Amino acid sequence: MANYLVIVESPAKVKTIKKFLGANYEVLASNGHVRDLPKSTLGIDVEHDYDPKYITIRGKGDVLSNLRKEVKKADKIYLATDPDREGEAISWHLYETLNLSEKKVYRITFNEITKNAVKDSLKNAREINMNLVDAQQARRALDRMVGYRISPLLWAKVKRGLSAGRVQSVALRIICDREDEINAFVPEEYWSLDAEFGIEGEKKNFIAQFYGTEDSKIELRSQEDVDKVVSSLKKAKFKVADIKTGDRVKKAPLPFTTSTLQQEAGKTLGFPIQKTMLIAQQLYEGVEIAGAGTVALISYLRTDSTRVSDEAKAAANEFIKNTYGDEYNTVTENGAKDEKRIQDAHEAIRPTDVSRVPDSVKASLSRDQYRLYDLIWKRFVSSRMAPAVFENVSVKIKGGDYIFKVGASKVKFDGYRLVYMQSEEEKEENKNLIKSIDRKSVLNFEKFIPDRHFTQPPAHFTEASLVKSLEEMGIGRPSTYSPTITTIIARRYVVKEKKNLYVSEMGSVVNDMMKEAFPSIVDVNFTANMEALLDKVEEGCVQWKTVVRNFYPDLDEAVKLAEKDLSKVTIADEESDETCDLCGRKMVIKYGRFGKFLACPGFPECRNTKTFLEKIGVECPKCGKEIVVRRTKKGRVYYGCENAPDCDYMSWQRPKKEEKTEVKA
Repeated sequence: MANYLVIVESPAKVKTIKKFLGANYEVLASNGHVRDLPKSTLGIDVEHDYDPKYITIRGKGDVLSNLRKEVKKADKIYLATDPDREGEAISWHLYETLNLSEKKVYRITFNEITKNAVKDSLKNAREINMNLVDAQQARRALDRMVGYRISPLLWAKVKRGLSAGRVQSVALRIICDREDEINAFVPEEYWSLDAEFGIEGEKKNFIAQFYGTEDSKIELRSQEDVDKVVSSLKKAKFKVADIKTGDRVKKAPLPFTTSTLQQEAGKTLGFPIQKTMLIAQQLYEGVEIAGAGTVALISYLRTDSTRVSDEAKAAANEFIKNTYGDEYNTVTENGAKDEKRIQDAHEAIRPTDVSRVPDSVKASLSRDQYRLYDLIWKRFVSSRMAPAVFENVSVKIKGGDYIFKVGASKVKFDGYRLVYMQSEEEKEENKNLIKSIDRKSVLNFEKFIPDRHFTQPPAHFTEASLVKSLEEMGIGRPSTYSPTITTIIARRYVVKEKKNLYVSEMGSVVNDMMKEAFPSIVDVNFTANMEALLDKVEEGCVQWKTVVRNFYPDLDEAVKLAEKDLSKVTIADEESDETCDLCGRKMVIKYGRFGKFLACPGFPECRNTKTFLEKIGVECPKCGKEIVVRRTKKGRVYYGCENAPDCDYMSWQRPKKEEKTEVKA
């Protein structure tokens, strides 16, 4: 009997796949990468056409030894690592490390770990795709060059332990730019004017919103604008000027991609993206289901495609027909609006078996596994369902020269909403408008309801909204969003509080330095173009070393200039007005993990330290003392009174000297 060896990445997949194959198949795991660039050096020979110097990863000796034993016994070897660039590269590294050139070696991929998918992959075995491998090699080389050339510069100029990264530095800049935008924001006043009406013969009143005139919308910028409108309408008679009715169709959402899953799980479940990916990986590799053994519940989790296989579509349509009725089945195909960056190598994220409803496996899953599977299942099923239909009514009310409007909506056919509604979907049904209103209705004016508002600054990024921005800008790919954001948080460049991301002082220093010395590295368009070049490598249109050859000389020159010209950040030794309580010396400003602090210059003889209070030249509106810069435990900046805790004034926004700042106790 022939012996076949299947090598996968993760040990968790071994059990799931082994039960689909015969006794003559052995399934083993490589436990991820087996070769990589060395940690101690750049690992890329810039003198010899940028050849990478791969070495065996420390600790992989036993894994490789065991694989070599099985390779000797095998008649055919199937490399079944993940179906993406990274997985293709791991297969290539295995091929090289295990010396498989004399063996019958085949590359197989499957989008889901099911019996049919695994069996089909064996029938469609192929050679290793070197274009995919080269795209991964190019990304690895570029990332290594940026990290290993710029990070030591940050150590020398700022502080040891810092790091720079090709994608992480751009992500940091995007967050810093948003922070600058928020800090520079000047609120503008505007007003709304509502009017309450009754209908003769009806008990319930309704509210209409001021619009303007028949010809144009009028913006109310001040109370004077409101008073002018109200004054002119004192004796006005209000009447129904126009009623429009019609249906509005809302299409079902598309099934999840990696980024949309990360965003929705963050919004609806409160999951950080790292947690989302960890749990999705478990659902993809397989979990123990009572009565069924190890079962893979979802398809591959790293994808930017919304495509779904014909088999999965047919299964979903049959399920919807039998469960909800044929009228709930979709009759048209939804498609992504902008697919120019989609590689379409994989399907969307979906359940492997749509008939495996979440409640049927709830007892076998952890709470978080169940919640994520429930979200993925509902999103996929809803994506194959008919649109929702709303019956809309829009009423125009005229008084004098002005128009007020009121609208209402009610669900005529729930469609996909029977199964799933997105987190941002408001409750779109509003039945409060009087059903009997028509052009002949007699309106009784009750009162005006003016309200003052101020424009709001842009919102701070959350992990979910940052992923959305990175995707829209073409920065990174499905596999990179999570590690990028995890890294900038771990480095304390960014702090996370109540889902929001805030730049730390360290993050601001690093970002300013990167912008000054390496403007192209932190340029959004440059990074997006680099991603497009990597896609060209994957397509076989560009040689991977061409990308590296064009990139490195400019980086090398920029690093050398920065080493010579960039000023060292020496905030630490600035003298303060504070006197050391223990020895009487003038304390100095030091720079530590959590930002600035005061320390005695007599260290190590005197080890006294104090909290550094950076004054901003603004008086406290509560007690008249100085406002100082403070930081939360996680490093987020806020502004408080130097007399704390006796004075409880604080503000997240930097107070301005000429303005009275809102007090937030």
